[in-house]
Amino acid sequence: MSVGHRVGSDHQLARLLQIGIVLEEVVEARAYHHYQSLSADERELDEEIEGLLEHAADESAEHRQRLEAIIDELDAESIPFEDIETLVEARYGKTKPEDFDGILYDQLCNEETAYKFYDDLIEGIEASDASFSIERERLLSVLRDIRAEEAEGVEEVTKIMETRE
Repeated sequence: MSVGHRVGSDHQLARLLQIGIVLEEVVEARAYHHYQSLSADERELDEEIEGLLEHAADESAEHRQRLEAIIDELDAESIPFEDIETLVEARYGKTKPEDFDGILYDQLCNEETAYKFYDDLIEGIEASDASFSIERERLLSVLRDIRAEEAEGVEEVTKIMETRE
């Protein structure tokens, strides 16, 4: 989801962070869906994919907690979860896990989407001269760390895909 412009207020930042939380929930849910779709035999035979899905779900949960902690520090009212979920569904709900040619392609799409979102959010904050009720460098540090973890996820999925060609 493209930020599209500068982030100019605590309210706008909170909304964007809430979108990030919902995106992380989508990643976690899709990883869980894929994990559940593996038969017991597949889970035993393919520990690499099982580990990838487990790591993705755990990482998404941790990212949500970090984003929620930032939102708690902002001087902004929360937007109703249903409104944020509707925004994310309109943008990302067009595809379902089974729309992709395999678990790895879906996981790659999820990791790339999250990376792009955080990259755009960081760019929007850096382009802004607005003051936030949270210290700017700490905010950017958290978001850069999350973006780096998403980039590592893209690399990990890509590496697995390359070994299976």
